[in-house]
Amino acid sequence: MQTATAQPDLAAVKGRQQAAWCAGDYAVIGTTLQIVGESLCEALDLRAGERVLDVAAGNGNATLAAARRWCDVVSTDYVGALLERARARASAEGLAVQFEEADAEKLHFPDASFDVVLSTFGVMFTPDQENAAAELARVCKRGGKIGLANWTPASFVGEMFKAIGRHIPPAPGVKPPSLWGTEERLRELFSTHIAALQAPRRNFIFRYRSPRHWLDTFRTYYGPMHKAFAALEAGKQESLADDLLGLVQRFNTATDGSMLVPGEYLEVVIKLR
Repeated sequence: MQTATAQPDLAAVKGRQQAAWCAGDYAVIGTTLQIVGESLCEALDLRAGERVLDVAAGNGNATLAAARRWCDVVSTDYVGALLERARARASAEGLAVQFEEADAEKLHFPDASFDVVLSTFGVMFTPDQENAAAELARVCKRGGKIGLANWTPASFVGEMFKAIGRHIPPAPGVKPPSLWGTEERLRELFSTHIAALQAPRRNFIFRYRSPRHWLDTFRTYYGPMHKAFAALEAGKQESLADDLLGLVQRFNTATDGSMLVPGEYLEVVIKLR
């Protein structure tokens, strides 16, 4: 006799995730990833005047990249403090962007509102993956494009979350975010919406003064890691730190004491039917 598997409380998971992303100061980390937003906008071949939505925009990397290309950009996130950081960056550059708090799983925009929908290392972290993908497709016009940057499962970041998960187990029944970094999962999520899909592998290089500098920076500012350390007692915090430094050692290509770690991700461009 089979026992039914309990369904995860996705609302509770989302609440914990939101608290994690509110912790620390993700903008300190996010700003270093700006090149990914620029590359994605080039891959999408954005045209001036296109209406663009950035979902789970964080501190606005893809938002700014699209605005620099004279697109009409709406930038959204469910963490208002991050949008404020993005707003300050846009203001400093004199870029006209509309900022709105929004949940990636329940976007408040009408169907077919945008020519292009973007997300860089954002929507992949939603607990209800199917619903989030459906929302991206819903608000994008037929013939429009969805552009994503998603860490792959075997990437440095994918392995980082696995290491954290060995100390703070993830919620049971919730699919790993890194599944968004596989073409197979993307085809499942967007299925009949896809007219064409390109998902080449790219590398973002994490450049830090040293492995310890990276750990101290992420531990202080990267919300999920900040919360993970805060949830552990001192001895277990050191164990997690050792595991993460060991992970850096495995990926690090630098030989001068600094840190040069390639972080593999998929640069996804989906053209919709």
